[in-house]
Amino acid sequence: MSDVVRDTETGSVTGTRDKHYNIIWFTEACLSNALRMEEYIKDAEREGDQELADFFRRAQAESQKGGEQGKALLASRLNR
Repeated sequence: MSDVVRDTETGSVTGTRDKHYNIIWFTEACLSNALRMEEYIKDAEREGDQELADFFRRAQAESQKGGEQGKALLASRLNR
C-alpha cells in the first residue's frame, strides 16, 4: 500500500478499519506462505534433500501458527 493511501485510509475507502485490515493481511500472508512451503517441501523431497525439506516444514509450521493466531485475534476483535 502506498504511503499516501496508508496515511489517509482509515476505513472510508475499504470499509475495513486499518487495524482489522492489517490482521486480515497478516493472516492471509501466513496461510499463503504455508501453502507455498508445501510446494518447496515437495521440491526438496524430490531432490532427496531431507534437511531442506525439514527446514521448510518448520517454516510451514510457523506460518500455520501465525495464520491460526491471526484468525483467533481477528475473530475476537470483530466480536467486540
